[in-house]
Amino acid sequence: MTFEPDHGASSAAAPSWWRRTWERVRSARPGLSKTTAPPSGKRRLWRWGAWAILAAVVLYYPVGALIVENIDDDAQFAPRNVTPGESRAVATAADLVTREVDVHTWTPMMPFLTPAGILDNMPNFQRGIMAALGRFSTELMDQVGRTRGSSQTDRDLEQARGFLNEQPNIWLWQPSVSLLPSTTSAQKYRAGRDRLIAYNKRLASGQAVFERRADNLQALLDRIANDHGSDSAVIDQHIIEQAGDLFDMRADDIFYFNKGRLYANYLLMRELGADFESVIREKGLTNAWNGTVETFRIAAQLHPWIVWNGYPDGFLIPNHLAAQGFYLLRARTQLRELSAILLK
Repeated sequence: MTFEPDHGASSAAAPSWWRRTWERVRSARPGLSKTTAPPSGKRRLWRWGAWAILAAVVLYYPVGALIVENIDDDAQFAPRNVTPGESRAVATAADLVTREVDVHTWTPMMPFLTPAGILDNMPNFQRGIMAALGRFSTELMDQVGRTRGSSQTDRDLEQARGFLNEQPNIWLWQPSVSLLPSTTSAQKYRAGRDRLIAYNKRLASGQAVFERRADNLQALLDRIANDHGSDSAVIDQHIIEQAGDLFDMRADDIFYFNKGRLYANYLLMRELGADFESVIREKGLTNAWNGTVETFRIAAQLHPWIVWNGYPDGFLIPNHLAAQGFYLLRARTQLRELSAILLK
C-alpha cells in the first residue's frame, strides 16, 4: 500500500533540540521574552543594589586589609618633646606604643569580622615590638628605676610593667572568657604608656630615680641578649623541622615577630646610648656601642617580599630565617661583649 504525500501540510523542517531548548530559556527569563515587559525602574534599582552589596562584601577584606597593614620599621623614628632630665629611652617606648596603638591599628586583637583580622605579618611584628617594650618596662622597674634592690619599687613603673606585659590579643568581647565586655589590649597598653609618661615627668622634676650606673646597663643588656637567644633557638628548631617546605605558613610569623623585637630594641639601644652616655664614654664603649646599634638596625630592616624557609644550602630558594638569625646572633654576641666590658 502506498501513501500519497499530504500537500497541505507545512513543508518546514521541525526545529532542532537546541533551538527548542533556547526558546524555553528565552520564555523562562523575563528579560529575554518578547511577551514580558522590561523590568521597572524600582526592580532595576534593587538589582544594582544587590550587585553593589556583593562587590562590597568581596572587596571588604582584601581592600580593607591593604589599607590597615603598615609594618612600620622607620629607622628615623625618635621621641618628640623630651625635656631635660627625662629618659630618652622611656620617651621612645611611650611614643612607640602611641604609634602602634593609636596612629596605626593594634591588629593582634582584631577579630576575623574586621579586615585587620585576616592580617598575618603586621600582628606578629606588633607582638614583637610589645615583647621588647614589656621586657624594657620590667628591667626599668627592677633595676634602673630604683636605687638598690632593697629600695622601694616605683609605683608608675610597676603599673607600666603590668600593663605592657598583658596579652596582645584581647578584644572587647571574648565569649570564652566572659559574656561581659572586657578591657582590650590596646586600652591596657595605653594605660602602660601613660604610666611611662608620668614616670618620665616625675624624673624630670627630680621626684623619680633613673640610675645611670654601669651595673644597671649591664643587667639590661643581658636580659635583651637572653630574649634574642631564645628567638635564635626558635629559628633553629623551625629550620630543622621545616626547611625546604614551600608552603610553610609559620616561617613568616617567626620572621616578623623577631623583626618587631629587633626593631624596638634598636630604637631603645639607640636612645639608651644617650641616657648612659657618660657610662659608655667612661668605659670606652662608644665605637662598640654604635656598632651594636647598627647591627640591630640592619636586622630590623630586613623586609623580603615573601619569607622563604628554603634549605640553608639551597640554590634557588633562600632561607630568610637563617639570614635574620645571622644578624640576630651577631647582635647578641655584641651585647655580650658590651656586658663583659661593663663588668670591669
